[in-house]
Amino acid sequence: MTTTTSPGHSPAATPTSVTARVEARVAELAPRLAAFSSDLYAHPELGYREFRSVEAFASELAHAGVEIERGTGGIPTAFAARAGTRESGPQVVITAEYDALPGVGHGCGHNVIAASSLGAFLALAPLFEGPEALPGGVTLLGTPAEEGGGGKELLIQAGAFDGFDASVMVHPGGVDVAAGPSNAKRQVVATFRGRTAHAAANPHLGRNALDAAVTAYQSIAQSRQHILPTDRVHGVFLEAGTRPNIVPERAVLEYFLRSRSVESLLALSDKVEAAFRGAAIAAGVEVDIAWDGEPVYLPQRINATLAERFVRHSAPRREVLAVQEDTGAGLGSSDVGNVSHLLPTIQPSVAIGDPDIPGHSRERADSTQTPDGHRAIVDSSIALALTAADVLLDEDLREAAWAEFRAAGEAIRVGDLVPLAPWPTFPTPPAG
Repeated sequence: MTTTTSPGHSPAATPTSVTARVEARVAELAPRLAAFSSDLYAHPELGYREFRSVEAFASELAHAGVEIERGTGGIPTAFAARAGTRESGPQVVITAEYDALPGVGHGCGHNVIAASSLGAFLALAPLFEGPEALPGGVTLLGTPAEEGGGGKELLIQAGAFDGFDASVMVHPGGVDVAAGPSNAKRQVVATFRGRTAHAAANPHLGRNALDAAVTAYQSIAQSRQHILPTDRVHGVFLEAGTRPNIVPERAVLEYFLRSRSVESLLALSDKVEAAFRGAAIAAGVEVDIAWDGEPVYLPQRINATLAERFVRHSAPRREVLAVQEDTGAGLGSSDVGNVSHLLPTIQPSVAIGDPDIPGHSRERADSTQTPDGHRAIVDSSIALALTAADVLLDEDLREAAWAEFRAAGEAIRVGDLVPLAPWPTFPTPPAG
């Protein structure tokens, strides 16, 4: 494990008055933030259906005298709230997630993310008034459907992330680390089309789409020994025929592909597409290949400059590693990676409970409702708020963060890499 220090940058101390006011405000908010997290835990909502969750945000913001903009970027369950000015000065966006998982509720801990982002924003909001007011502004941006729907990618396309100097948020997990790698991800659906026939009387007159799908599945499975150790390809059969005595005329596979870089993800995509097409030829059927029905997720671009500030502001409460080295272990994916390729971004992991609790599990969801889970909200709210305040107050920090960002390469948008998929049809709010 390694840490990185930005060359030539001596970090300035956060004004004592700012630190004291943030800590006092979060302490005051702590019971409400815990109750807010528990409310989301008790009422989990899937991506783009988070209507109740948005209303919970609106209620807490209204209690603090802050207005909410609903439907940001044309997405019904996205929202924005602002403090300071958006017209001039440095700008920070604090990103909130609040969608849940089918069957396991908040098994990824997005209720903790939501409460931590809310707490950080509400701690900063009063600091834009008075004789020692912070410069610029801070935006709390509600980003729905991280679990596959790519809400941040759609908000990027809508321009909601334009004009910011930094983006910050946290994510609960098993360890305390301010920055680490994640995988790029894309989705593909292959539909094999054959011809029906009686499977006993005249199967030779049919063309078996399921045979093609099985061949493709096995081909992809066998290719795993020849792909990068950090690559992941995992798929399911969505359709596989109707009855045993009918030669299947249609079979459908869906896959997720993950890789550490954009380049290796595209190379992996070529291998998978070749498997689909080769299987179709072998079985004498046709295949339609539809890429990216869900938005592409880019890998995390690490910003050690911002990560180190988060570490410093966490130090009074917990020990946090600045940058986690890539060990080659399996990793998930997040649409915050897309944001990280547009501007300096951090998504620290905040430890909750037993580090061996798997993500996307009921046990992980339950861990958010423990004293440890509630403490993580307080700790994260303070560290996020103070990191954001540093970005607003410290021009050298902003320049160092952007210098590190540019040293990693040009800004990347998904549309520069692959054709953008049409936006989904969003659910409508429930009646009443």
